[in-house]
Amino acid sequence: MSTSEPKPKTVRLARAATGRGGVKGAVAKPARTAIPKLATSKPPSKREAKAEERRAAIIAAGLDEFVARGFAGTRLDDVAKRAGVAKGTIYLYFTDKEALFQELVRSALGPLISRMSAPPVAGGSARAMMEGFAESFVRDVVQTRRGDILRLIIAEGARFPSLSEFYYREVVERGMAGMRQMIEYGIARGEIRNPALLQFPQLLVAPAMVAVIWQGLFARLAPLDAMAMLQAHIDLIFGERRTV
Repeated sequence: MSTSEPKPKTVRLARAATGRGGVKGAVAKPARTAIPKLATSKPPSKREAKAEERRAAIIAAGLDEFVARGFAGTRLDDVAKRAGVAKGTIYLYFTDKEALFQELVRSALGPLISRMSAPPVAGGSARAMMEGFAESFVRDVVQTRRGDILRLIIAEGARFPSLSEFYYREVVERGMAGMRQMIEYGIARGEIRNPALLQFPQLLVAPAMVAVIWQGLFARLAPLDAMAMLQAHIDLIFGERRTV
């Protein structure tokens, strides 16, 4: 019987798979492992971009209508007309007028509140944090249409409890938590000496609210330098800044 008789195909395949047989010393190559592809964010399609553009236009029109007519007097028909869309288009994005107002609050004030709620940076100054908040508040709220949202809540919150409750959860509660966090940090660093601020963090933001109200009611009669007022308030809390 010849020793060169070919092996059955199944045996040849098995030996090749285990590395036995064939050329002496040959090592079986490891199986290739598929490398997962990195997920890439695709740019929005024209349709998605158009939809987001319509949504933004509806929110902007909602702000104009709420400020001009109040919450009770605002009609979605008027919002649609101002936004240049059909009334039915609004319902593709918002279930009702209250949902539109809630999204207006989230989109306009959410980023500011997120910055306020961020943990203090280790080694940073509590005073610098407070000054940063004051600058941001004056720039992004007092001097913009966002201040109109706060004035609207002050004017109509009592008549519409669901709006004030939403605003409290989404803005006030988160903002107060951020203020307490900053006060605790300032006390630990010895920058804030009055622990009563922990019980009443509203004292820190009270002048900011005065600036918003003043801007809406009396700006044309007696212009207010909101940043200078907030800086004076910060000096009362931390002491006057020392100059070398």
